[in-house]
Amino acid sequence: MGRAGRPRGSRVIFEVFRRERKGQPFQHAGSIDAPDEHFADVYAREQYGRRQESVALWLVPRNALHEIDDFPDEFDLKYRRVDGYSIKTRLREARDRAGTLESAAGEA
Repeated sequence: MGRAGRPRGSRVIFEVFRRERKGQPFQHAGSIDAPDEHFADVYAREQYGRRQESVALWLVPRNALHEIDDFPDEFDLKYRRVDGYSIKTRLREARDRAGTLESAAGEA
């Protein structure tokens, strides 16, 4: 057994996130295949930091990342989302109702 309780010779895939300039968000840069965190650090610095491409790097073991499922729309707050509140549809419905009311008033 090697360090970190893994069998010798096993490798870990690390995801690398980098920041190009101060004040910018971190962006995914790629993956590093390394035997441990120390080598991943060295490989990432060599690959993504040697030409002053980055001002900061983050390394995360791939197995530490997980996907978050789509968020359920528990309260049906579509009016808060841009795509859920269609002005054109609501205007068309209002015009249809207004036309119906005018025709009903004309008949009376």
